Amino acid sequence: MAGVPPESTQRAVGYPSLFLLVALGALVPVVPTGAVVSSATVVALHQTAPLALVQVFAVAAAAAFAGDMTLYWLGQRGVRSRNGSRWLEQLRGHAAPDRLEQAQARLAENGTTVLVLSRLIPAGRIPVMLACLLARMPLAAFARGNLPACLAWAVTYQLIGILGGSLFAQPWQGVAVAVGLTVLISAGPALWRRLRRGRGRGRPDSPGSTA
Repeated sequence: MAGVPPESTQRAVGYPSLFLLVALGALVPVVPTGAVVSSATVVALHQTAPLALVQVFAVAAAAAFAGDMTLYWLGQRGVRSRNGSRWLEQLRGHAAPDRLEQAQARLAENGTTVLVLSRLIPAGRIPVMLACLLARMPLAAFARGNLPACLAWAVTYQLIGILGGSLFAQPWQGVAVAVGLTVLISAGPALWRRLRRGRGRGRPDSPGSTA
């Protein structure tokens, strides 16, 4: 117990770190930001400060919003430029053509409300953001749709952290469960799609199979 820093020190270091990691994860879509939020929630759950969970929620949502808006602004510069930009190419690289077509169809049908769902679906944020960029959606309109999306995202991963933290007395055990749940949620759909594609190629009547 003597080696555990006081809660004030944990908050002074933890909240800026949480903001930076979530914002970075919004800019570079390889950082597991959901796991970061769930882990921070587990730690806050075991603290005595009455508003610790609220503060984690506020920091996570603000960081996600700031990161999304920065990435969208950078993408807009690429759309307006004749030569594009590396940020726009990065977005294209993370959006499969079929996912982009689906995102464009949902955007045309539902407008900015599709941003809320895209934030909650693993690997759904980038195709929808790219669809918004290609549709020349103004930054202000994107912000109005993205704010509730970031709030819903922060709440979702906080609930995962609360679940993991409530099951065990030790914070590290709750963190392990929360990280495991978020990784499962993030990797599950992609793994399922790969299995379905593998089964499709393995069928005798599939285009790539031989008699």
